[in-house]
Amino acid sequence: MNLSTIDARPTPSRRHPTATDERRWTQLVLIAIAVLFLMGFLLLPLIAVFDEALRHGWTLYREAITSPDALAAIRLTLLTAGIAVPMNLLFGVAAAWAITKFTFPGKALLVSLIDLPFSVSPVVAGLSFILIFGRHGWFGPWLFDHDIRIVFAMPGIVIATVFVTFPFIARELIPLMQEQGTDHEQAALTLGASGWQTFWRVTLPNIKWGLLYGVLLCTARAMGEFGAVSVVSGHIRGETNTMPLHVEILYNEYAFSAAFAVASLLAVFALVTLGLKTYLEWRHGDELAATRRH
Repeated sequence: MNLSTIDARPTPSRRHPTATDERRWTQLVLIAIAVLFLMGFLLLPLIAVFDEALRHGWTLYREAITSPDALAAIRLTLLTAGIAVPMNLLFGVAAAWAITKFTFPGKALLVSLIDLPFSVSPVVAGLSFILIFGRHGWFGPWLFDHDIRIVFAMPGIVIATVFVTFPFIARELIPLMQEQGTDHEQAALTLGASGWQTFWRVTLPNIKWGLLYGVLLCTARAMGEFGAVSVVSGHIRGETNTMPLHVEILYNEYAFSAAFAVASLLAVFALVTLGLKTYLEWRHGDELAATRRH
């Protein structure tokens, strides 16, 4: 057979369908399901909270959020977040750096432990701290003899909040740093940079937006934590009640307007955090995408 007579034109490859090749009605149905779900389970409850909070006018709303107990709860919530988030920032950066840049025994175990708060109920976490720091716990007698209060005081609230929120920053950074690899750091070390210089001038600029997103998410979670904090706080009015706990107490006392007023303020904090995250993604999304590609 003369090979020259064979048609050498390439056989057209079969085009595989993609998600965008779905029929128009299928796309509309999926979009409608997503929008209805968001409206029914996210937006509608938020609207209901603000509607109930403002039902009796601005005067009662202002009195509810400026009462001494409410102001104490707001201060404690912000102070707890202000302590827990920097602690998680240090842990998250250190853990992500160690996991993505080094190989060491127990690396897989460390990754699994970081995810532990996602799988353990916050109530169980709070009870574990009671067993450790409570009056009859492992360290309770020693703490009592030295007049050191952990549970039913602010230190216990901070510890519980740190436990619940510490995966957020690490989990935001680990995939980002894995995609970037270690080429830049190795090049900096080859050129004579120290470990700290490499981190501050090479690693940190490449992860700064992912780090900031993690901090925002961690902050929102810290301000809204209820389960673990409820167990270790003792519900001391004006002293160990954070905003979520104050809302619960008001609701149980049938002070519905005041409860929803404080709840709406907590929702505002969450929406502000979400707004900042969205703004940063809008302003620096291209830079973050380029960082991840490289």
